[in-house]
Amino acid sequence: MFYDHQQIEKKWQKYWEENQTYKTSNNTDKPKFYVLDMFPYPSGAGLHVGHPLGYIASDIYARYKRHQGFNVLHPIGYDSFGLPAEQYAIQTGQHPAITTEQNITRYEEQLRKIGFSFDWSREVRTSDASYYKWTQWIFIQLFHSWYNKSTDKAESIETLIQHFKEKGTEGLNANQNDELNFTAEEWNNASDLDKEDILLNYRLAYRAETTVNWCPALGTVLANDEVKDGKSERGGFPVYQKKMMQWSMRISAYSERLLQGLKTLDWPQPLKDSQEYWIGKSQGAQVTFQVENHDEVIEVFTTRPDTIFGATFMVLAPENPLVDTITTEAQKAEIDHYIEETSKKTERDRLADVKTVSGAFTGSYAINPFSNEKMPIYISDYVLMGYGTGAVMAVPAHDERDHRFAKKFGLEIKKVVETDEDVQEKSFDSKTSVCINSDFLNGLSYEEAKTKIIEEVVKRGIGFGTVNYKQRDAIFSRQRYWGEPVPIYYKDSMPYTLPVSALPLELPEVEKYLPTEDGDPPLGNAKIFAWDEANQKVVSTDLIDEKTVFPLELSTMPGWAGSSWYFLRYMDPQNDGEFCAKNLSDYWGQVDLYIGGSEHATGHLLYSRFWNMFLKDRGWINHNEPFQKLINQGMILGMSAFVYRIDGTNQYVSKNLAKDYQTQQIHVDVSLLKGTSDELDTEAFRQWRPDYADAEFILEDGKYITEREVEKMSKSKYNVVNPDDICDEYGADGLRLYEMFLGPLEQSKPWNTQGLSGVYGFLKKFWNLYFNGDTFEVSDEEPTKEEYKVLHTLIKKVVSDIENFSFNTSVSSFMIAVNELQKIKCNKRNILEPLAVIISPYAPHICEELWNLLGHNASIEFEKFPVLNEAYLVEDEIEYPVSVNGKTKFKLSLSAQLSPKEVEDLVLADEKIQQILEGKTPKKIIVVPKRIVNIVI
Repeated sequence: MFYDHQQIEKKWQKYWEENQTYKTSNNTDKPKFYVLDMFPYPSGAGLHVGHPLGYIASDIYARYKRHQGFNVLHPIGYDSFGLPAEQYAIQTGQHPAITTEQNITRYEEQLRKIGFSFDWSREVRTSDASYYKWTQWIFIQLFHSWYNKSTDKAESIETLIQHFKEKGTEGLNANQNDELNFTAEEWNNASDLDKEDILLNYRLAYRAETTVNWCPALGTVLANDEVKDGKSERGGFPVYQKKMMQWSMRISAYSERLLQGLKTLDWPQPLKDSQEYWIGKSQGAQVTFQVENHDEVIEVFTTRPDTIFGATFMVLAPENPLVDTITTEAQKAEIDHYIEETSKKTERDRLADVKTVSGAFTGSYAINPFSNEKMPIYISDYVLMGYGTGAVMAVPAHDERDHRFAKKFGLEIKKVVETDEDVQEKSFDSKTSVCINSDFLNGLSYEEAKTKIIEEVVKRGIGFGTVNYKQRDAIFSRQRYWGEPVPIYYKDSMPYTLPVSALPLELPEVEKYLPTEDGDPPLGNAKIFAWDEANQKVVSTDLIDEKTVFPLELSTMPGWAGSSWYFLRYMDPQNDGEFCAKNLSDYWGQVDLYIGGSEHATGHLLYSRFWNMFLKDRGWINHNEPFQKLINQGMILGMSAFVYRIDGTNQYVSKNLAKDYQTQQIHVDVSLLKGTSDELDTEAFRQWRPDYADAEFILEDGKYITEREVEKMSKSKYNVVNPDDICDEYGADGLRLYEMFLGPLEQSKPWNTQGLSGVYGFLKKFWNLYFNGDTFEVSDEEPTKEEYKVLHTLIKKVVSDIENFSFNTSVSSFMIAVNELQKIKCNKRNILEPLAVIISPYAPHICEELWNLLGHNASIEFEKFPVLNEAYLVEDEIEYPVSVNGKTKFKLSLSAQLSPKEVEDLVLADEKIQQILEGKTPKKIIVVPKRIVNIVI
């Protein structure tokens, strides 16, 4: 029977949509299972075949869990704020909302065509005002919260205000910017403005001057992960370090909890390692150094206080405010030039560049508090202001970077840890030796010396033991248009939140999407964007009088804001009264399976854990972590095609003749190849681009054969394969099976359209099991043991594969089972019905059609997954090869239940062996149970 995949797939996609087959109920006594994909940014290019890989895997798992009787939440949405739509708006004037809507429409068409079992009724878009209303609400809650280190959680700012009223800062244990000291009386007598200023020191969303990655060409601040090699990831524009007043999120308050929480998660270890490294916990001491002829002191955090006697110079971060104060007049020009050069590098670049040694001398000296020796003070870009105190005591004998610096600038290298190595030539960084040249620390091990020196530092009143984290607070401002407006207005230059009743604060219309002439962000171009405090509404900027009408914040939120809580909104997407009803977040809880790319390790996956913990602290949700199990899918690589152009000509030589010429390789669009071959359609190539119109070809056997190479799939390499084309030719079920068949989910693998024909052949074979010629024919006859064995072997394999996410080996098992059933001409209902259920998570359209033909009116989706019966896998008979002196003579079928002695007796009694033995007694008989019998004569 002809397998018409196009008609079948259209029919069932229509059925699922009309019957809302995948709509998830919140009212059920079924156990829940939450399967989620990292939601896509809807780009203008649409999907290529690499994008659906993770979606197909999660869809198989979601369908499998439905078959197991779970209430499955498997939603989809769009991370729809982002720079590309804004850049397009700047170039064309088209509003980003229009571009985004068009892109989403395209994405949805493509996703529906692949047959995903998403609950489309729960779709969210981060750029919809009804969604970002709650992103703004969470920001307001963060603003009105502080981190109480005594209770180790975020609390309402009201509890902090109460503490100040009663005790001032006495007994306060808070996460803060600066350590403040005041009495209850001073607080109670302070002006409202001063109180607000003090509270900003503690709020979880706060404004402060920070060093940021400023990209003038894009007119915005970029996150570290949006910058590569000193340039913006998007567009490749130069990025500079610049101090600006910015909104920040106090993620540093959660550093320890984020670290400890990793132990509870089933995530890939490399991803956990990335977060652990990013958080960067270290234990050590904070020590104060005096500066010669200055009142200033330098605070240093060190993880190796045991080596303090070997500290021979000091290095400050170029941004350290002390640099300006302590630099001598003679050194000022050199220091200023160095600071300017450093501003062109991001912090990430500075950390990564371990080879280059650079710095400048300030002209001043610090005093080592233990050796009392003078230490020249330098600045260098390897010291970061955001880590520790922005200053390091350099111990060149025992730190590789300090050693390189000392060698470059001719500074003293003093050995203080016992080693036979020459520390003048190479640093000795080990902690396994003992202290020398260190006065009262001599002879002590690393741990002993560390404890002793910290005690001494505390006794002298020059420091204390401490834990430090590399993770800094997350900058939350972006100077661009297409993002969530920050719900803040300014009165007397002090930030105040809008009332919740005023949310959402919607993005205003602007004439242009670039920063204003005054350098304000694009929202500065808005005409209706001021806050009327008296009437509680947004009004014209012309009405700003600083009495009742005030300016609104002009920055927007970063790209990660909306994605930091979207998994919660899916639980209750239409709720206009709260971001998610508590009973629903209690029911759905954590995401049980999250699939997405590893590139989000230190961005989205860290920020969403932080927001989740905050919402838990404040009592709005009950779970500590958002994503329990996470899988990073690999990449599907493209199979690029190249032609060889003979240098200086418009002649193109076929692959196997190219070695005879001087040539240049040029990418060509894979759509210009004939069918699934490597042969170029030379006429299509001439028409592809004007510069190829008069191309000439040197052919081999009348054909132009292209060079092929596996590369990342991308538009610029012309190797993108559109899933729509694959669905048209081989069906969505063919695409789904093939993507899984390519290899293990976590690995990268090359796409090859030619491979689809094998999967498509399997689908036709599977389809025809249910037909006799053109007639649908399934027998109610009881299957044979052999038929049951094929089925139950498959059940065992597929259950194991799905639960271990080994989807590729399942597809192989389907092929083996269908081949075996075809061979024995099986058309029994008791085999073919469960077979359709087993294959349906992978190939839902064909299985729905077969299920319907089998006489069922309801969807196959909620049928119970077939249960394994091990009894069918037990062998009744074993066919023993019988060997004499190592050579197989014949095979003998015997009961599988026989003991080795019984097998031996039956073999010896066999007529064939009697003839071979001719009355002799065998020297030895070896019986390998259920495998082989070997007789030695």
